[in-house]
Amino acid sequence: MHAAPVAAPSPGHRKPERFPESLLGEIRQRLPLPALIGRHVKLARSGRDWTGCCPFHDERTPSFAVYRDHYHCFGCGAHGDVFGYLMASQRLDFPAAVAAAAQDAGVALDRAAPARTTPQPPVARAATAEDVAEEAGRRRAAQRVWLEAEPVLRGTPAAEYLAGRGIDLALLGRQPRALRYHPRLMHPRCGVFPALVAAITRPADGEYLGTHRTWLECRDGRVTKAPIEPAKMSLGFVGGGAIALWRGASRKAIGQAPEGETVVIGEGIETCLSIALACPELRVIAAVALGNLGRVALPPQIRTVILAADNDAKPTAQRQLQRAVELHLEAGRSVRVARSPLGKDFNDVLGAFR
Repeated sequence: MHAAPVAAPSPGHRKPERFPESLLGEIRQRLPLPALIGRHVKLARSGRDWTGCCPFHDERTPSFAVYRDHYHCFGCGAHGDVFGYLMASQRLDFPAAVAAAAQDAGVALDRAAPARTTPQPPVARAATAEDVAEEAGRRRAAQRVWLEAEPVLRGTPAAEYLAGRGIDLALLGRQPRALRYHPRLMHPRCGVFPALVAAITRPADGEYLGTHRTWLECRDGRVTKAPIEPAKMSLGFVGGGAIALWRGASRKAIGQAPEGETVVIGEGIETCLSIALACPELRVIAAVALGNLGRVALPPQIRTVILAADNDAKPTAQRQLQRAVELHLEAGRSVRVARSPLGKDFNDVLGAFR
């Protein structure tokens, strides 16, 4: 797998500023988040809240929820308040996001100049009790799915599905511990199906964050993704996490990876398993969503990353990949980008040699 090195961007970061919480609270009150996001994202009412397709990753079935004071994507894990949205969608730093929101809300910033004596990044919004309870509930539900599942043994629909994609786990010689099979998993909208499930953990410390689910269908002797939308969803949190699929030559957990080890970060499970089969000496993890490619929390001894990116010509995908490169460079890592052929992914490349 050839990976092209990437040059570091020129430095230039604004000095962080602190704003009074009373000012930030007034801006949030005057600039309702559903109204702001609704200018750029088509939202539909869902009880007291709103839903739509996430602006931070490509999807056809809505997994993006907008509440009174925050948004959350159940697909890629994007989460934040009005300032977080402006920072993510317009690539602003926090002071610029506050200035833009204040102007939109008709709030004067000059009446409360930022204190500069002890500059540090401000907290956009403190977590409420409801936030904490909501997060805990999602993690419990995700962990329950994981604990109900069983190993991906040969002959299970999960193993047959991967084999149909050219991925024979037996060729790896070791079963990826992050993968399991659930024989009867409820889809939020479409009923019960067998599923391939995967544990999402934070590589830096191994903390469990959520469970990724791929619903399957067995028909005419073949196992494929179920013909439902979406056939893949994450439960819990994705941001900063990854699916640890292959340990590479060291065979050690990523937290105990040798100093200076390189890690390949791809998007999907099938892409990353295909790379592991082709380059078993490399450590490979799946970021689950393109928007999370640069946000995976890695241990400090990982100083080189290879971003395995589908060769997607869409401007959104190109921007997300570039942002991933920038984030890893800002973290002090060397970055290389490996692209699949135009219009194909790495699993397609593996299939060409079957």
